[in-house]
Amino acid sequence: MELDNLVPFLVRWMHVFAGVIWIGILYYFNFVQTEYFKVADPAAKASAVSKLLPNALKWFRYGALATFITGLGLAGYLGAATNFYITLGMLMGTLMFLNVWLIIWPNQQVVMASNEKVLGGGEALPEAAGAAAKAGLASRTNTLFSLPMLLFMVASGHLNGIGSLPMGNASGASTTAMAITVIIILAIEANAIKGKMGPMASVVGVVHLGVALAAVLLAVVQLL
Repeated sequence: MELDNLVPFLVRWMHVFAGVIWIGILYYFNFVQTEYFKVADPAAKASAVSKLLPNALKWFRYGALATFITGLGLAGYLGAATNFYITLGMLMGTLMFLNVWLIIWPNQQVVMASNEKVLGGGEALPEAAGAAAKAGLASRTNTLFSLPMLLFMVASGHLNGIGSLPMGNASGASTTAMAITVIIILAIEANAIKGKMGPMASVVGVVHLGVALAAVLLAVVQLL
């Protein structure tokens, strides 16, 4: 086995492994923990925030970091072979990574600090409720992005079509299609930074929106 083939293969394997950790915990947060917190009594919720959440967030954020770094390595190796499917997946993956480290993690630190004050007999931090809402919106947005992101990452090597062609190919995705898809993605990210939860408030809602977003982006790439 040639080294120039083994190295990128191992990086790809690490990328997938780290991604499974990251997205798996993302889905745990959104599909399991959030729903549990809605019905748990205050004492049980406080205990979970104190004893479970810190460890889960550690694996979550470093899984995101490892996924991002190995993804950059793969992108550098692929170079000109990168197609628009991969580019769309990378764009959403990068925004998801930034949401983890710049929105979710800082705000969850506030939530955990407030929880520790309450457990110690003090008052909750006044900014904790707002921090929880910001972290929740970014987390729901990452869940929304994850469906089309995974679709395009898989499609890049298994779905024939315009977006699967190398970026330098004249018959690849049109400039119009590229612009529309990027605008849609950035608009959703803008809502994650300072917007509203809307239909993403429920698990069913965010999954349906994720499927719809994947369908819209794929249609734009293929039809325009």
